[in-house]
Amino acid sequence: MSQGITFTVYTSGEGIEKIFPFDIIPRIITSAEWDHIEKGIAQRLKTLNLFLKDIYHDQFILKDKILPMDMVYSCTHYLREMYKFPVPHDIYVHIAGIDLIRNNDGSFYILEDNLRTPSGVSYMLENREITKRIFPDLLPQNKVRSVIEYPSLLHRNLMSLSPRHNSNPNIFVLTPGIYNSAYFEHTTLARMMGVELVEGRDLVVDNHRVFMKTNESGGYGMLMGNASTDEEISKYHQEVMKDPRQFIAQPIINLSSAPCYMNGTLKPRRVDLRPYALCSPNGIEIVPGGLTRVALREGSLIVNSSQGGGSKDTWVLSR
Repeated sequence: MSQGITFTVYTSGEGIEKIFPFDIIPRIITSAEWDHIEKGIAQRLKTLNLFLKDIYHDQFILKDKILPMDMVYSCTHYLREMYKFPVPHDIYVHIAGIDLIRNNDGSFYILEDNLRTPSGVSYMLENREITKRIFPDLLPQNKVRSVIEYPSLLHRNLMSLSPRHNSNPNIFVLTPGIYNSAYFEHTTLARMMGVELVEGRDLVVDNHRVFMKTNESGGYGMLMGNASTDEEISKYHQEVMKDPRQFIAQPIINLSSAPCYMNGTLKPRRVDLRPYALCSPNGIEIVPGGLTRVALREGSLIVNSSQGGGSKDTWVLSR
């Protein structure tokens, strides 16, 4: 709490500041496991960028009826104004947090893709710093790969994506402000990258250019049920096709567990993993680790911090 490593939960219109519980027992991932994860995430991120480029340009996936056209056009996040609009280097997803879970068969599965503002990287960095203080010798002894390069990688990627094509583009972190649940993350990333942290009120647009009020520098270029008859099946099908988004289901997957230090003893708790991937003109880079979230309550499958979850350091071992 004294270091400000908190998040905000909004209940009944009120913001409640909470700490993010940390479990001292690290999650260990072997080099072979990480190689498999890394290749899969890189492949998926490349695919997602190609998909987004297609639906905003040639739309082959819609013309070939691989995906229903209405599912795209009815989506509130689909921007028709961006149709045929070229984006730098054809990169639509610059930062991704791909949530992974391990099933009871030992295989990794993707739970969801966080492609807009994937949060939690600051907790990954802080978890590693805490581990260094608790176990200063264990990290080098076990050849644990480093995660601290993330801010410099992010800064380098942002520089490479600037449309100004100069050696020193203006970069800043845009935050909704101190009452946002991820404000600690915004401040951490701005501090570690050595860039300004700004709110919308700090910016002004003049002649199609964005300026920051404080020093006149800016960020130019921002931008199913059971059916017993054919008739009933047809009826359900028609209902689904009217609004497919209302009929999306996800099976409950039996998340794997990891040992956690609970009240002086080791107890199994459910975990997931959010590795962070950065996409730039130079390729895809994935930090060797990520944020392991923990369901602290016994028997719970909920790892979200807003619902009582915690986290632990993630160790990816070198070969």
